[in-house]
Amino acid sequence: MNRVVISGVGMHPFGRFEGVSTTDMGVLAVRAALREAGVTKGGFQAAFCGTAYGGVATGHKVLSRLGMTGMPIVDVEAGCASGGAALMLAAGAIRAGQYDTVLVFGTEKMPRGIIRSSFFEPWQEEAGLAATPAFFGLRAHRLTMTSGVTKDHLAAVVVKNRRHGAANPDAMYQKEITADDVLASRVVCEPLHLFMLCSPNEGAAAVVLTRHDGSSGASAAPITLAGATLRSHLPGAVLSESTPLSGLTDDSVPSPSTLAARAAFEEAGLGPADLDVVECQDTDAARELLSYEELGLCEPGGSGALLDSGATALGGSLPVNPSGGLLSKGEPLGASALGQVVELVRQVRGDCGVRQVDGARVALSHTVGRGANAGVVILTR
Repeated sequence: MNRVVISGVGMHPFGRFEGVSTTDMGVLAVRAALREAGVTKGGFQAAFCGTAYGGVATGHKVLSRLGMTGMPIVDVEAGCASGGAALMLAAGAIRAGQYDTVLVFGTEKMPRGIIRSSFFEPWQEEAGLAATPAFFGLRAHRLTMTSGVTKDHLAAVVVKNRRHGAANPDAMYQKEITADDVLASRVVCEPLHLFMLCSPNEGAAAVVLTRHDGSSGASAAPITLAGATLRSHLPGAVLSESTPLSGLTDDSVPSPSTLAARAAFEEAGLGPADLDVVECQDTDAARELLSYEELGLCEPGGSGALLDSGATALGGSLPVNPSGGLLSKGEPLGASALGQVVELVRQVRGDCGVRQVDGARVALSHTVGRGANAGVVILTR
């Protein structure tokens, strides 16, 4: 099977950019990734674009602006996991020998305010049972029951990630915050306060994947895409997140995140103990804590204790979201997963300055889209 490496990355900062289109942001990120990879017109054989709100032919619009069309261009939608899904498809095509070089990018301009999800039927939205904010609140409440998580833990996640994000020039929020600030922000859906929720926003990210030819020199220690998986919820659960909303409270039913993580670890031949750095879904503060458990970073019920130990902060044994996560960067859905990958590529290269994780060589990213899709990517060097 062909080995897949990452030869270039690029990113448009995440935030709000009046007068800048989805296409404009995609062009900037794609140009940066192609330039870093040394790939010019005709140098890639296919392109996959992650987007959820971009509309028809989002990827085509970006590459048309660059005069780089003619090859297969496929738009991929999997909610927050759209970029991860696109990456999985691209990597699979290279491993199968179909292509040598593939461009993967995501670009998005999110509507302001709470994200509406087409996953839910109208009656569910009218009953207040859509994904946000009621579902996030239910999920957070359940963590207080199963993992001893308190509001102080939720606030601590925000403080940690905003501290990390203060050193990230691509983040929407680049200012540290205190736990008192978090808890003083208005309650959106108990126990979640406003600052515990990420901001839907705008941005783009791009990655160039290449079949590794075994050459020496600068590519002697390339960044390998060791695993890229996508999994969906199992039958019987609306969101497979073990809340009253899902219809299941059976913890023996694995979530999409757990399924994707197991598959990615198996594909990479690694396990949670091998990880040096993680970027995980923190749509809200409780979602990060749940991710610790679902990804196997700690035992079930141990997320609060893992946070308390300091392990997941910069300087700890397993830093999580050194980019600042979605709580600092905000979330443009189609670009979200690829933004994580860009961060982790820079981490394993050692290019992250004051937010650098010392000795980072094995990295994992994780996104959950619509509650029904979960993507996990593992990088090694």
